[in-house]
Amino acid sequence: MAMTWARARGARPWRWLLGLVLAVLLLPYAVTLLYLAVPPVSTLMAWRWVTGQRVERVWLPLAQVAPALPRAVIVAEDARFCSHWGVDLRELKEAIEEAEDLSEARGGSTITQQTAKNLFLWPGRSFVRKALELPLALWIDLVLPKRRIMEIYLNIAEWGPNGQFGAEAGVRHAFGKSARDVGAREAAILAAVLPNPVRRSAARPGRGVTRLAGIYQARARANPGLDDCLRGR
Repeated sequence: MAMTWARARGARPWRWLLGLVLAVLLLPYAVTLLYLAVPPVSTLMAWRWVTGQRVERVWLPLAQVAPALPRAVIVAEDARFCSHWGVDLRELKEAIEEAEDLSEARGGSTITQQTAKNLFLWPGRSFVRKALELPLALWIDLVLPKRRIMEIYLNIAEWGPNGQFGAEAGVRHAFGKSARDVGAREAAILAAVLPNPVRRSAARPGRGVTRLAGIYQARARANPGLDDCLRGR
């Protein structure tokens, strides 16, 4: 009897630890529901605040963003954004086949997956992060409308070399204007620098950025209905 009680007491710390781990893993799923109305911040933004680094972000509702910008981002980042369920299985399959393992399959990352990563996870390549990211993306797509996902993504993405987050801060840094007034060419340039806004500059685009921007601008012009899921309020 005494031995059984001792074993039970010894098992309790592990139960507490298991409960804590489960709570941490499930917390993002509950918090996502708040983001139906609450403007979120990214983990990178929070880290910069905690460490005393510069953060510039002005939340801009999607209705006030020039339509050229989300259209260019869809073309550049996730052409089937309006049709998949948060994870583009076809793109993911192709990316895995080209990579050595799942952690390197960056080409298969959708806008929703990037939103999940920015909101709840960390940058860099990691099998663990990818494994956490996929179900989060499916959940985000289930509980948030496509329009809201795009609105969040445009407002939390890192878009400049010195703590500029979100479209408004990124456009002001690059072009000295509001994201309300960005044109098709400027939107394409911003989409081209989005994967690495620290190394790539929208204010002074190099040859590679200029070439990509031309491709994205042409694709956006050729596919006027690719952002149908963002219409309405």
